Amino acid sequence: MLSAVGLCVASLFATQAGAAQAPHSLVLTGAHVLSADGAQWLENKAISIVGERIDAVAAESELHLAKDVERVDLSGLYVVPGLIDLHTHLLLHPYDESPWEQQVLKESLELRTIRAVAQARATLDAGFTTVRELGTEGAGFADIALRDAIGARIADGPRVFASTRAIVATGCYGPSGFDPRWEVPKGAQEADGVDGVRVAVREQVAAGADWIKFYADYRRAPGAASTPTFSLDEMRAIVDEATSAGLPVAAHASTDEGARRAVLAGVATIEHGTDVSETTLRLMKERGVALVPTLAANEAIARYSGWKQGETEPARLQHARETFRRALEVGVTIANGSDAGVFTHGTNARELELLVEYGMKPVDALRAATVTAARVLRREKELATVAPQFAADLVALEADPLADIHALRRVKLVVARGRVVVR
Repeated sequence: MLSAVGLCVASLFATQAGAAQAPHSLVLTGAHVLSADGAQWLENKAISIVGERIDAVAAESELHLAKDVERVDLSGLYVVPGLIDLHTHLLLHPYDESPWEQQVLKESLELRTIRAVAQARATLDAGFTTVRELGTEGAGFADIALRDAIGARIADGPRVFASTRAIVATGCYGPSGFDPRWEVPKGAQEADGVDGVRVAVREQVAAGADWIKFYADYRRAPGAASTPTFSLDEMRAIVDEATSAGLPVAAHASTDEGARRAVLAGVATIEHGTDVSETTLRLMKERGVALVPTLAANEAIARYSGWKQGETEPARLQHARETFRRALEVGVTIANGSDAGVFTHGTNARELELLVEYGMKPVDALRAATVTAARVLRREKELATVAPQFAADLVALEADPLADIHALRRVKLVVARGRVVVR
């Protein structure tokens, strides 16, 4: 039996342990708060956060706040859900700094990973609290390590949904153009045939992938036009194996036939879609496949080739603009994804600006980076809405993004997983 002193000591330690485990409390006051439908502002509402979740959105007088609650006055600011970018490459940096092939062949895994940590922080600072990483481009499974480090609060960055190495058909990705006697490292995992692609999916699932990505088309030689790569049977095998493991699939597809096969195979998203036909867009709508257009990457690549704003757009941009217009007319789900890494991390909002420039209303562009993106991630009941029980990932802006989408660049405060990380 415990003595009276022993009971007191045990009680003291239990009390201290309980206090140490008490969730952090935060209340944000004074801001215009984006409504759950994303179309209007709620006034005179405070946001109460307990731990990593929103506890309440109500008048401050109606809240039951902890005595030690952290208070932040956001008077005059506009609070929106943390933004989501569905197509990033944190293991890459802009191609005008270093060409893609040089990064894959000459930069060490250690350097690329360290840089990715800094780029994850820049992404978070810009108000993007969730990203879907669509390929490490020769950096193995480093996105898994980065995701887990952020989750353990070892590093600061957005929530990461990782897809590891991406899957490509043999001879249909880079680096390429070398003497065939040499085995040159690739920026993705090569696999062929129904059995081969299943093995690749299994390996990536075992490594911790959240998504599977494959290339439905690509150029087969330097300077060549993109053509479909995997057969429909191979694509179906990729999707079937991923589905068996409970994972969704994204397909890189710029050609119409590549995209058509990927949609028939059952992918969740088409990435880029530059030359997709109206027929295929209608098939995407019918089957609930989202388009992630990566307009900002198209623009960046055009700039790297010498194009300047104000000049006649190159064919690449004209095709992307026309496809986007058709997608809007058809009613395809359009979700935000920028391909950051091709251009500078932390400037992800350029994609949203281009969505509006290409014909979207600001309210719909903002939805593309919040509720629509959350739905693509299968996290629509967890992310991207300012409401009780949703993740406490929030951004306070200096101006109204529903009136001017460029306001997304004017970040004043970021809350991630219930903590103020940018102020």
